[in-house]
Amino acid sequence: MAVQPTRIGLAGLAVMGQNLALNIASKGFPISVYNRTTSKVDETVERAKKEGNLPVYGFHDPESFVNSIQKPRVIIMLVKAGSPVDQTIKTLSAYLEKGDCIVDGGNEWYENTERREKAVSENGFLYLGMGVSGGEEGARNGPSLMPGGSFEAYKNIEDILLKVAAQVRDSGPCVTYIGKGGSGNFVKMVHNGIEYGDMQLIAEAYDVLKSVGKLTNEELHSVFTEWNKGELESFLVEITADIFGIKDDKGDGHLVDKVLDKTGMKGTGKWTVQQAAELSVPSPTIESSLDARFLSGLKDERVQAAKVFKEGGFGDVLTDQTVDKKQLIDDVRKALYASKICSYAQGMNLIRAKSMEKGWGLKLGELARIWKGGCIIRAIFLDRIKQAYDRNAELANLLVDPEFAKEIIERQSAWRRVVCLSINSGISTPGMSASLAYFDSYRRERLPANLVQAQRDYFGAHTYERTDVEGSFHTEWFKIARQSKSNM
Repeated sequence: MAVQPTRIGLAGLAVMGQNLALNIASKGFPISVYNRTTSKVDETVERAKKEGNLPVYGFHDPESFVNSIQKPRVIIMLVKAGSPVDQTIKTLSAYLEKGDCIVDGGNEWYENTERREKAVSENGFLYLGMGVSGGEEGARNGPSLMPGGSFEAYKNIEDILLKVAAQVRDSGPCVTYIGKGGSGNFVKMVHNGIEYGDMQLIAEAYDVLKSVGKLTNEELHSVFTEWNKGELESFLVEITADIFGIKDDKGDGHLVDKVLDKTGMKGTGKWTVQQAAELSVPSPTIESSLDARFLSGLKDERVQAAKVFKEGGFGDVLTDQTVDKKQLIDDVRKALYASKICSYAQGMNLIRAKSMEKGWGLKLGELARIWKGGCIIRAIFLDRIKQAYDRNAELANLLVDPEFAKEIIERQSAWRRVVCLSINSGISTPGMSASLAYFDSYRRERLPANLVQAQRDYFGAHTYERTDVEGSFHTEWFKIARQSKSNM
């Protein structure tokens, strides 16, 4: 029980909530904690004692929890998105006063945050929707934080967030006020979409190296460790190297080979793709990563399909060609980097499109900065993105930034070799192929869309524009075609 009022409260003590509470306390901010299941409260307080007598105070009922926090109160909720958030707000609101602030730290749909901000403001409360990235490790030692909503609410908690967020040398704490409304949740959602793309591209690099290059897990461990010292240095490449080095504790060989090839998901990747479609922003790399997860879920069907095609003479890998391992490793590294540029370009363009639609005024370079530490997509590469937007805040696409354009031109031959090799070997690389198709479409002055538009006008009189004359046109294609056929 706290004698003095605590600085902040946290409700929801699953893994993320516990770790964030301990992080806040370890930065010198006394914190009150509450959970509907009271055993979680006791567990958190016990952990706080073990981890250095941290100032964490547990409460078993919402009223004493709320009353233990200094005014204006700030309470972070870390509960499951959807109705549990509404339920927690209802429980806490009974004891809150005007000027108090609720912060939702979950992966929430941005429109729900906007609805809740409006609803609680009628009672005089402030509201923030705050994306928290970095998993349990980040929550405990320094996450990337993306708060959006009431600026006044942000100022009430800024001193805490600046200390709790991941700290990056040269660029500071990985937190900034994102913008109004549900912008914090939206940015976190797209961050997760980019994360889907990143993970898929790395998985494809692994598949090509293993299936075509016949690299062992030891060699893969060594390759990814080496890659993590250069342009691909990132959290995801680092943990991938670690994974290849871990032996199975329940049998022979490496653990990665025993993991079922069926990917789970929480929904933020799907939301990202839906938003891309809503905003007409091409995001093929992110979309392909979502499709790859859906396909992985069809495990039983794939097992049966493999049997059918094996009987038809199709093996797992179609060619058993000998490849130059060193050359392949270098080509895959370049293909992975170039594909990654496309994936991030798509994510950034999606954020920009939403920001323009909603009038959020989001700063893309600042987002790249706060993703440099704490979060799952943290990478040295984000420095390059920040610099690109520093050079030109109105940059239409990362692909046309002079530095990124140069890097893609230098890597495109290797990228094409990897995609062709994969196709000829029967190894699917949907992310790398989608990225390459995105690049090849974006860099061409003229696409075959003229034919699609002609078809639309032919069957639906949708009209078309011309390259040489202003205005909309419609042609009686069917009549002309029928006349020319009858004259033959």
